[in-house]
Amino acid sequence: MFDEIRENALELLQRYRRDRRVLLDYMPSGSLIKKVVMPPGAVTLDDVDLDQVECLNFRRAIRDYHDNTGLPHMNNTGSVDEFFLVTKPETSGSPPKRAPPLFLFQRQILFLHSRLLCPWQQSQNPLTPLKFKKLTDSNEVRELTVDDIEDFDDDDDLELIVSECQDAIQMMLLILFPKLPSFSTGITDDDLRETAYEVLLACAGASGGLIVPSKEKKKDKRSKLMRKLGRSKTENAVTHSQRATGLVGLLENMRAQMEISEVMDIRTRQGLLNALAGKVGKRMDTLLVPLELLCCISRSEFSDKKAYIRWQKRQLFMLEEGLINHPVVGFGESGRKPSDLRILLAKIEESEFRPSSAGEVQRSECLRSLREIAIPLAERPARGDLTGEVCHWADGYHLNVRLYEKLLLSVFDILDEGKLTEEVEEILELLKSTWRVLGITETIHYTCYASVLIRQYIITQEQGLLKHAIEQLKKIPLKEQRGPQERLHLKSLLSKVEGEELPFFQSFLSPVQKWADKQLGDYHLNFAEDSSVMEDVVLVAMITRRLLLEESEMAMHRTSVMDHDQIESFIASSIKNAFTRILVVVDKLDAMDEHPLALLAEEIKKLLKKESTIFTPILSQRNPQAIVVSASLVHKLYGNKLKPFLDGSEHLTEDVVSVFPAADSLEQYIMALITSACGEGNMEVKFRKLTPYQIESISGTLVMRWVNSQLGRILGWVERTIQQERWEPISPQQRHGSSIVEVYRIVEETVDQFFSLKVPMSSKELNGLFRGVDNAFQVYANHVTDKLAAKEDLIPPVPILTRYRKEAGIKAFVKKELFDSKMPEEIKSNEISVPATATLCVQLNTLYYAISQLNKLEDSIWERWNRRKPREQFIKKSIDENSASFKQKGTFDGSRKDINAAMDRICEFTGTKIIFYDLKEPFIENLYKPAVPQCRLEAIIEPLDIELNELCGIIVEPLRDHIVTSLLQASLDGFLRVILDGGPSRYFCPESKYG
Repeated sequence: MFDEIRENALELLQRYRRDRRVLLDYMPSGSLIKKVVMPPGAVTLDDVDLDQVECLNFRRAIRDYHDNTGLPHMNNTGSVDEFFLVTKPETSGSPPKRAPPLFLFQRQILFLHSRLLCPWQQSQNPLTPLKFKKLTDSNEVRELTVDDIEDFDDDDDLELIVSECQDAIQMMLLILFPKLPSFSTGITDDDLRETAYEVLLACAGASGGLIVPSKEKKKDKRSKLMRKLGRSKTENAVTHSQRATGLVGLLENMRAQMEISEVMDIRTRQGLLNALAGKVGKRMDTLLVPLELLCCISRSEFSDKKAYIRWQKRQLFMLEEGLINHPVVGFGESGRKPSDLRILLAKIEESEFRPSSAGEVQRSECLRSLREIAIPLAERPARGDLTGEVCHWADGYHLNVRLYEKLLLSVFDILDEGKLTEEVEEILELLKSTWRVLGITETIHYTCYASVLIRQYIITQEQGLLKHAIEQLKKIPLKEQRGPQERLHLKSLLSKVEGEELPFFQSFLSPVQKWADKQLGDYHLNFAEDSSVMEDVVLVAMITRRLLLEESEMAMHRTSVMDHDQIESFIASSIKNAFTRILVVVDKLDAMDEHPLALLAEEIKKLLKKESTIFTPILSQRNPQAIVVSASLVHKLYGNKLKPFLDGSEHLTEDVVSVFPAADSLEQYIMALITSACGEGNMEVKFRKLTPYQIESISGTLVMRWVNSQLGRILGWVERTIQQERWEPISPQQRHGSSIVEVYRIVEETVDQFFSLKVPMSSKELNGLFRGVDNAFQVYANHVTDKLAAKEDLIPPVPILTRYRKEAGIKAFVKKELFDSKMPEEIKSNEISVPATATLCVQLNTLYYAISQLNKLEDSIWERWNRRKPREQFIKKSIDENSASFKQKGTFDGSRKDINAAMDRICEFTGTKIIFYDLKEPFIENLYKPAVPQCRLEAIIEPLDIELNELCGIIVEPLRDHIVTSLLQASLDGFLRVILDGGPSRYFCPESKYG
């Protein structure tokens, strides 16, 4: 059948290319073919004046069409209940000005390919034709246009698409249809549909609603379906009261819905009425319908012998299936054998191929014998009824449910199969009249109806059908709500499929459950656009699971546990599928700037955001820990991919800088999701089940390696700048040396690079940076004072004779020849190098610049650190608890201490140098020499003033008080030296008026 569909589809597409006036919509199920011949440019029914539409018999019309176009004929086993529409182009008016809409055949193919193909089939076997693939790959749902249709230049492309759709259809049939064995006679869906309609007519006839309309009235009468198809402007004004109402109108609508031709309908009605004639007290629904129709309908009522043979074969097959293969009451002690009945059925079939007279005699005799056997057999009591009260020919399982399904399909609008017809309630009420004949109970009805609705939803994707199916599933009575007779009846309904005996619910609900599980097993793909559908599918899965668990006699208290576990199974399956798809996408991306693991982390984070906002609210209704399950699984899956990269990371490469922040951000987000679901109480328990990535620890090690290497570079730069420093002011405004500027530049570059590292780090790494920078400034301060002599080296030795050191005076008197007051002073002056005052002032200015900029550097580092996103306390426990006190104590205290000490030393040295070295002659040597009157203090005022002016001209304002204080202190020391250790060349007289 599928090969024939493909061949016809290809032929129809070629025909469309040649003549755009033809629009064909071919459903792969083979149930409906519509042909509309349009005026030039018209491609939809809206573009045609439907007053010109005329309804013809499908078989005649399609045969004429095939003869005229040369297309191959369809399988002749199809029914004659479809419709064929044709217009008169000469009266249809001008072509429409709007763009042509979707080509229906291509829409059906696209729909099947995009919605019915299994996700793994799409990912593993993508379509090779790029022109079609761009349509199916797009997330945007749009309709194909004529231009899109013309893109199919190669028939092989379409053949591939049709082939894939066929496979998808077959797969859906295997999954969705009830697990029932096939019929040994080979009866088709069309056979079941036509027989189901005959059963419906018989049951309607039992209530007196069966009439046979005359052929003249039938020609003028249109069904509700035809009113929809060919309603003209004038017909729109026809009131509802003018249409057929009541049971007659409902049966007419049912005929149209079930696609039964008017000829077959009239023939069946007449046959049933003839069969009931003369049977006083007999109800029509107690007739053995196939047998009665065989007896009452002759070959002359068929214009086509092949059609009669096919109709008779269907009736014989139904008798065989209902009385022999699937009987409610077996042959038992009736004295008859199934083989006797089969022989009679075979002879009736053979009679059609014998000469007319002999064949008619054989057929009549066999029918009489068949009646003698079949009627008593079918009227035997079963399920509590009396003899003759029910004719048990169509209520054997599983024939009865297959027939009832065909009746249930009539509730769908034939023009819009995703909608229920307006008369759905009346139809369902009418179908209840068939329950007695078909052996249908309330439980069987709701189960079959739900199964039919779900299958129709899958084909049409109309969510309303799914919601209606849920309502039917909820109406299925629980085990304790059913009566004892119904419980026994349902328990007896067993079907053997592939060597396994399946009870009723297992046959009907397990396919539904399997479909729901498959959809929820990859809900990220199947419900990416509409989560409301997912909520309904979850409900379907849970209800069917509950019903199946109950039938398997499992304890009801385990149902909630099973729901909880099943939700976890859905999450695990879908997360793994989504993760696999993301891996495929990331592997195909050619990203030069980012490492694949970084891209993977970003995509997974998007997945989790969608999971938490769209899917978790639905899943958490039955498993409050849904987000914990999904987040934990994602953490594990990504961790497996990340671990080899972490193990091989030894330096801060570009890949590390790319991957570590993305992975750490993902882990933080995962932990936040888990915390939000668990609360503070159970948070630690859930965290212990995870294997942390330890990115901060690994990253910290790598950062410290980098910091240490950078700090070594800074120290080397400090030493080079000190060696090259000439201690000259940069400018009159910038009176410090250039070396400190270079040191700060390299330090700030290092700090910038440190904070440009987006890898996770803790306060340990920051502390290491602080210590390294602090050490660099300490080294700098020490290098500034390394070559500076001690101030004591500038002070001349004390003269030999003093007036307050008696011991020294005695020794000097005894060994006068051993002492030379000038010898130590000359040696000292030759050994030390005394910098100029200007040099010392520049050094002081440089150190002051260093310590003043140090505060700004420290504040900048802390500010930039605080701007970094703080790590959550529940994620990492490695944050230094003393970080606050660490900041309060000061991170550059060592540098400040050493720089201040160096400044104090230089100030003291500068004051001592000026007094004891630069002003040595006027101050130390000549003041008050030989006595106070000869050289008074006024003699050193001018030289001292010159030195002060030089100091204040170079030193920066904040240091003037400090350096002047040091100079005054040195002056006081020098004055005391002159007064107390003036030596033998000075004498002071207490009686002197200058004393």
